[in-house]
Amino acid sequence: MPALAPPVADERSALREYLAFHQSAYFAVSYGLTDKQARSSPSTSALSVGGLIKHVTRMQHSWMARVAAAPDAAPKDPRPFDPEAFADQHVMRPDETLDGLLRDFAEQNATSLRLVETADLDAAVPVPRDVPWFPKDLDAWSVRWVILHVINELARHAGHADIVRETIDGATMYDLIAGLEGWEIEGWVTPWNAGAGR
Repeated sequence: MPALAPPVADERSALREYLAFHQSAYFAVSYGLTDKQARSSPSTSALSVGGLIKHVTRMQHSWMARVAAAPDAAPKDPRPFDPEAFADQHVMRPDETLDGLLRDFAEQNATSLRLVETADLDAAVPVPRDVPWFPKDLDAWSVRWVILHVINELARHAGHADIVRETIDGATMYDLIAGLEGWEIEGWVTPWNAGAGR
């Protein structure tokens, strides 16, 4: 995973490359964590790295199901809204593993990228009427807008994960990318890659 998204040639390649780039951040931010560390919420927030990975997997699934169904509405979940189940989408439970969450995330990433490569970017994505925080004065978004929204959500939550990870052991994104990719940068020593806090 490079530290920057690659050059792009057109709109579709830009959407695909930036989506893939922000997806890749979660593999770096979780690099080297144990399940216990991935489950921990060391800051004043209740967020954990594992919980964030679980959330962005579900977030992509939900939004990209709408893309796949466009211009029709995505199939409606027949279950009533359950606040406890909704909260569970943000928590890494004791029976979940980081490897399992990353596998699910990788599968969803591949599905999302295939849709970005093939979907009609101008197709209308109906705004669900049963989600209280969605706009009431708008009938549809474009597929293009939905993909940009997913990229925005991935970037926002990767920032949350960065803070949680740095609170766990001092590791920062460039250190983690270097470790994940096996880079050795002569003379580059930070508290984390020097072994402090590990």
